[in-house]
Amino acid sequence: MITNRSKIAVIGAGFVGASTAYALALKSLASEIVLIDINQDKAEGEARDIAHGMSFMGEMFIHAGGFEEVRDSDIIIVTAGANRKPGETRMQLAQKNTEIARGITREIMKYYNTGVILVVANPVDVLTYEIFKESGLPKGRVFGTGAVLDTARFRYLLSEEAGVDVRNIHGFIAGEHGETQFAVWSAVRIAGLTLEEYCKGTNINIDKKRIEQMVRSAGAEVIERKGATYFAISSAIAKIAEVIIKDQRAVLNVSSMTDGTFGLQDVSLSLPTIVGRSGVLRRLESDFSEEERSMLMKSAQAIRATIDSIV
Repeated sequence: MITNRSKIAVIGAGFVGASTAYALALKSLASEIVLIDINQDKAEGEARDIAHGMSFMGEMFIHAGGFEEVRDSDIIIVTAGANRKPGETRMQLAQKNTEIARGITREIMKYYNTGVILVVANPVDVLTYEIFKESGLPKGRVFGTGAVLDTARFRYLLSEEAGVDVRNIHGFIAGEHGETQFAVWSAVRIAGLTLEEYCKGTNINIDKKRIEQMVRSAGAEVIERKGATYFAISSAIAKIAEVIIKDQRAVLNVSSMTDGTFGLQDVSLSLPTIVGRSGVLRRLESDFSEEERSMLMKSAQAIRATIDSIV
């Protein structure tokens, strides 16, 4: 159950931050939600807009505030960051957003006294690493949304191909939230059957490479059509927040610091992880195929190369 006094701070009142605050309010996940943004008027406007619908959502205190408001938060959600501009490289964006993330973390730690930090801004694996290092908090207290949304997209696309309710599709995306992400096909189950067993029994052909490419390009295709993505990621954030607030100890593919799983150290990436009220409780070492292990190592190397390139 939700505790009597639960508080969530959302840093960044842009498309993702505002949508996140709204998704959290719709689920009545906290007794207090605070929006923090360098543009105080924007944060105030978004908070008021959500608060005006309170009679349809439940009793909550939704407001804007400064960084001092992170004090006593159960979850601090970092969505603030620059968007990639035309002609800007991924590396340039990583450098720019790392500087922003470090500054935000320093402000958070002036007032931090409890809770977990959930990183959403991109590149999320790199920023999760940088915020963890800058904060000095225990590993499990800082983690990112990682491949949670990629996994949701993967399950959705598989459900469309298989003609089965998405809730009966089990599988996940691992590694980077980016170009080197990959589907762990060996772990896919449809109503308890392996993918091969299901396809054989139903005479269905599934093009694995096409599905993976569709997952990888899903965000870019939405951005091309409407300019930004924010509804699906805010739904994913609200789910992660629910798991934390209610201490559900659910398995989610969040991005967190490695601790020797698969032999990986000092990099943040996505793997099946048990998440609860205190953050990352345990990372699960699934039975990957040799090819999947190789792809995981390549993904880790790509993330590490970006981290090493940042000043």
